[in-house]
Amino acid sequence: MTPPEEYRVKLEVFEGPLDLLLFLIRREEVDIYDIPIERITQQYMQYLDLMRMLDLNIAGEFIVMAATLMMIKSRLLLPVEERAAEDEAEDEDDPRWDLVRQLVEYKKFKDAAMHLQSLEEMQENIFIRTGEGVDLGTQPDVALQDVSIFDLIAAFNEALNKVEKEELREIFAERYTVGEKIDDLMERMRTQDRLSLTTLFQGMRSRHEIVCTFLAVLELMRLKHVRAVQEQAYGPIELERATEET
Repeated sequence: MTPPEEYRVKLEVFEGPLDLLLFLIRREEVDIYDIPIERITQQYMQYLDLMRMLDLNIAGEFIVMAATLMMIKSRLLLPVEERAAEDEAEDEDDPRWDLVRQLVEYKKFKDAAMHLQSLEEMQENIFIRTGEGVDLGTQPDVALQDVSIFDLIAAFNEALNKVEKEELREIFAERYTVGEKIDDLMERMRTQDRLSLTTLFQGMRSRHEIVCTFLAVLELMRLKHVRAVQEQAYGPIELERATEET
């Protein structure tokens, strides 16, 4: 289901397929060296479907990774003898190993980047008498703060699952637009410093209303009117008004 044609939110996904895989591995608390391919592939495809539902601009590498996961899954389903023959021919013991190498290498660079970012934030609070400021360029269009796009999609999926059995009610439900939900959310944020994303979805019985509400949240974040905050990994997500400083 997509929002009405007259108002569509176009949001670039600044995180790639390896980020999504690392997110799923951390959330499921599985060993990166022993990835349960069937479970991770199923969840990856579910996230891909949700991103398509939201009409996000899905980069081609997401589709390539989906094909890679399906290929690994199919190889693991081969009879042991046949798989052993293939592995011997390709000098590879486990069809997952190439993906594991990519994930481990990518995680090293990502952890290093996060460490450099924390050092940069510390340096911003240190003032010296001489030297010109360094222009780091413009910030990305979407300020997700400590919340990744996949955390937000997970919260969106949880809200959808709660109304899955009531989907037929949409036939008789009032239709909503993203613009209306933006106005509603801005009105609520004027009187509340913080608003739980879970609370925002409470009481919604229509999947269409949830989709429009979630896209309204993404649009307000893109415009830097609202920021998402998550106190702990995979914890509740709260929305707060973005100040001029942020």
